[in-house]
Amino acid sequence: MQERKLALQAVDFFCGAGGVSCGFRKVGIKVLAGIDIDAKFKETYEKNNDAIFINKDVSNLKPLELKKLLGIEKKDDSLIFVGCSPCQYYSNLKSDKKKSEHGRLLLEDFKEFVLYYEPGFVFIENVPGLRTHAGSPLHSFKESLIEKGYVIDQGIINAKYFGVPQNRRRFILIASRVNKQISLPKETHKKQELVTVFNAIGDYKQFPQIQAGNEDKTLFLHSAAKLAEQNLQRVKNTPKNGGSRIAWADNNKLQLDCYKKHEGHADVYGRMSWDKPSPAITTRFIYTSTGRYSHPEQDRGISLREGATLQSFPLDYNFYSKNIGVIATMIGNAVPPKLAEEIGKTIINYWEICQNSEQKQEQ
Repeated sequence: MQERKLALQAVDFFCGAGGVSCGFRKVGIKVLAGIDIDAKFKETYEKNNDAIFINKDVSNLKPLELKKLLGIEKKDDSLIFVGCSPCQYYSNLKSDKKKSEHGRLLLEDFKEFVLYYEPGFVFIENVPGLRTHAGSPLHSFKESLIEKGYVIDQGIINAKYFGVPQNRRRFILIASRVNKQISLPKETHKKQELVTVFNAIGDYKQFPQIQAGNEDKTLFLHSAAKLAEQNLQRVKNTPKNGGSRIAWADNNKLQLDCYKKHEGHADVYGRMSWDKPSPAITTRFIYTSTGRYSHPEQDRGISLREGATLQSFPLDYNFYSKNIGVIATMIGNAVPPKLAEEIGKTIINYWEICQNSEQKQEQ
């Protein structure tokens, strides 16, 4: 009789700084490796996760290379493939799609590895637009999985209902080749139980009061971006705890020309509210001019560590770069580890169902 593997193992494609790997490891899933085209993630990924970083473009990586690098085998029921590919191309935000066009078909590249190895489980996370965009490869991806015998569940979920102190809607798909059915995790937090900005970063002993431009050279990285004098005055004139730029709409020295004739994008230059989850943490969360990213009561944007905490990274998860913008990108692009934990728990639950079923058949 073949020896049963007890531990689940994962390969984290498009791993970035390691949000999924962090969450999976927290619940006992062994992450073998993270794969990413950007070498800037290597130090952060490897120093926080007991896994190697494979600095490769998945589009050019051959499936057989993974066997040589990691020793993985085809049809390993205990193997999880994670494919949270860059998602800017399918985002509903208005942006230059030419810059993100390379990521348009990364799901197709990931599918090549899934079909070659046929792991026990598959997990993808992306922007909701991946599900609705006319050119999305998602339909083809799902059809290919079903042909290989996978069962699938998918949907749009909000990370705030899973213990993440952030209003972050994402498309989630999980698939299993070893179960007869699979379902997305159920929400763990009801509306009255949401983790708020205050719950996450309101402790001034943990997050001391600082000024804009503060440079924290320790690994805690309680660093805040500098503010030009005019932007500092905009923050100072924005009411604390959830205020918006509407408060200084009639101030000719502070009001921007582009907002004089319309009232859209009200979150720009706004402050976060203590008693709500934060808005979605993007790669530009350190800048007050890109959204509601001003501190609820201090006259500054939120710090790197505050942003990481709102993403649900542990306080001892360290980010390595001398560039504040690079670290903000690492944090903003990540899958919230707390959300990854819940996905990991769900996969573990279905894996145990599979194992128990096999045991009964053997008896």
